[in-house]
Amino acid sequence: MKTIGLLGGMSWESSSIYYKLINERVKEKLGKHHSAKSLMYSVDFQHIKDLQFAGKWDEATDELINAAKCIEKGGADFLLICTNTMHKMAEDIQTAITMPVLHIADMTGEAIKQCGITKIGLLATKFTMEQEFYKGRLQSNDNIEVIVPNERERNIIHDVIYNELCLGKVRDESKRQYVEIIDKLIEQGAEGIILGCTEITMLIKEQDISVPVFDTTKIHAIKAADHAMNEE
Repeated sequence: MKTIGLLGGMSWESSSIYYKLINERVKEKLGKHHSAKSLMYSVDFQHIKDLQFAGKWDEATDELINAAKCIEKGGADFLLICTNTMHKMAEDIQTAITMPVLHIADMTGEAIKQCGITKIGLLATKFTMEQEFYKGRLQSNDNIEVIVPNERERNIIHDVIYNELCLGKVRDESKRQYVEIIDKLIEQGAEGIILGCTEITMLIKEQDISVPVFDTTKIHAIKAADHAMNEE
């Protein structure tokens, strides 16, 4: 079994979900007392958040590269960046290390294509919804049209992520707002919805939505477990 490197802490709430999902997958496949071989480097998210909001992406990149190098030195065979937003610097991280980075957008794109979906709605941080590093990758690599909510709705989604979910708060009112926003994306032709922030899985479940839901945390974690077990 390969050793999974987890670059986590962004936030620790979602990183704990990664750890749980990965080990559940290994147990499901291998049985007995099997669990995943893994190494996690968990950053201080307050520091990373401050850099994000200040637009200091180069400094944030340096922080994550240093963490990735520590994981590689620890003996990991491949790396998961346990957050959608910080895949903004995934290519820089990959350049700085020799072990492969399993890109969350690539794993998600594969799952979407398997369902035959060509137009998808994206819920994520404003950074992910408004910049091209994520949705542009899906569009260019997988020929998937990505649509996002309007500016007011993007602000709502973003604020709930940082001010509630990243702090472990799950509110019914926020869930209602998210479902309303998702319903509007479906009206605009979205054939499925990407939960493109690893915390959103705490709030929105598949049964809440009338179209296929692509939980990036679950997709990423299961793909990593399968890769570690050579069962991709």
